[in-house]
Amino acid sequence: MLGHSHALSGLAAGAATLPWAPVHGTVAQVSWIAAAGGFAMLPDLDHRGSTVSDMWGPVTDVPSGLVGKLTGGHRWGTHDAVLAPLAFGGLAMLAAGTYWASLLFMALAIGLALHALHFVIPGTTETTIVGNIALAWAGAWWLLEHSPQPAWLPWAVALGVLTHIAGDAITSAGIPLPVLWLARRTRLQFSPMRTGTVLEKAVLVPAFVVAIAVFVYLNTEARSALDPLVDRLLSLG
Repeated sequence: MLGHSHALSGLAAGAATLPWAPVHGTVAQVSWIAAAGGFAMLPDLDHRGSTVSDMWGPVTDVPSGLVGKLTGGHRWGTHDAVLAPLAFGGLAMLAAGTYWASLLFMALAIGLALHALHFVIPGTTETTIVGNIALAWAGAWWLLEHSPQPAWLPWAVALGVLTHIAGDAITSAGIPLPVLWLARRTRLQFSPMRTGTVLEKAVLVPAFVVAIAVFVYLNTEARSALDPLVDRLLSLG
């Protein structure tokens, strides 16, 4: 799927899983949703030229090339539905215990989400290296300053990674057969849909947007804030 489709599906997954997420309070809920959305871009760290690779210039491009070589190229190791969540989640587990490492992970998530969703954000600041870094780190700092240390970070990373893999599984390129691809490079695909088709742009993307709105309404304080307004509007009719 396209980058913005992955980010939107990750945000939807983050909002949908809030009832089970180990987070408390509005700020922590926003952090969880943002992290799931941003980390839904993470598997594409396996090839240069992706949203992940381009985001912060050499800072992300150089590791991207290395990851691609170590994991067998695009849509192999980082798209393994078993190994990828464990690997990325394990790194996040190491980061979750320290403030600066958590700050880096959250900045990465926010930067990825902003970069992928730039088409709905006015201006171009979030697509520039300096602008994206500034916005991502400022956002990460604010979220961490106003919520407890994110022990939940590994779960958000795993959720985002799995959401990305599920999205690619319904495209014609498919995903690797979990773990077993290491012995024989075999792929799975669950639909003939090609990336970037009308089906993705006109059906899936709007569906993800609606899902985000619905689950945010159902699973956050937005419901209690909006219900009185809705009731007032209905009474006017």
